[in-house]
Amino acid sequence: MRLANLAGRAAVVAGDVAIDVAEAAEGRFSADPQEAFSDWDAFRAWAASLDPARGKPFDEAELGPPVPRPRQVFAIGVNYAAHASEAGYPPDTAPVTFTKFPSCLAGPVGEVVLPSDTVDWEVEMVVAVSRETTAARREDAWDHVAGIMLGQDLSERTSQLAGAKPQFSLAKSYPGFGPTGPWLVTPDEFADPSDLAISCRLSGETVQAARTSSMIYDVPELLVRLSRICRLFPGDLVFTGTPAGVGNARSPKRFIRPGEVLVSELEGVGRLTQRFVAAR
Repeated sequence: MRLANLAGRAAVVAGDVAIDVAEAAEGRFSADPQEAFSDWDAFRAWAASLDPARGKPFDEAELGPPVPRPRQVFAIGVNYAAHASEAGYPPDTAPVTFTKFPSCLAGPVGEVVLPSDTVDWEVEMVVAVSRETTAARREDAWDHVAGIMLGQDLSERTSQLAGAKPQFSLAKSYPGFGPTGPWLVTPDEFADPSDLAISCRLSGETVQAARTSSMIYDVPELLVRLSRICRLFPGDLVFTGTPAGVGNARSPKRFIRPGEVLVSELEGVGRLTQRFVAAR
């Protein structure tokens, strides 16, 4: 099942058509995409029975963030060995956890204002939590995942690294710095949800390409570790980390320039497209 935010309304995507949830449910489920997580199991079972013939063509420009108002957004740093190495950390480094403030979330296609000339890209697989979770067990951790999205953890490196201690969360939460989508895909849509090709291209040049199976901590391990400390709520998001190839680790460093287009892709999910403009 694929859940989308289409012009602010929950929609189930089937191929090249979308079914409006509130209209099809006749009041049983809300038009608000966030409300699907209030009873995810019931919603998913209902959505699986929908007839694609009820769908209508849609404009991808109207897609918003599939999970528009999560209570918590967890972000994982240095979770691929090659990225840890390029960032100057030992390959067995324990990934760091921070947040992207929810106000930065955006849809899969859009324009992003560059606050400086040191904005970097970080393509990531993002998972949404399906149910309230404490002390998850590894063996059933995927049961706590509502679905998978693609995300970009855009990062303003000057403010991130300006002081003696990094400011991860603020530097990664400018408006539009958390594009997600294009929709939320349930894990049963994949032969193996833990092994997906992920990549991004900047102005046509492939700058990152890897497989999510290369994570140091995979999705079940992340949920186990996070839920030992924090209570996870339905609709919470976890940005699972980025592979090697970020601009700040290049020599010379390479950052996003006005007029450039960043296209990100995740196998079995889809793509994001961000166009960047200078601050006015």
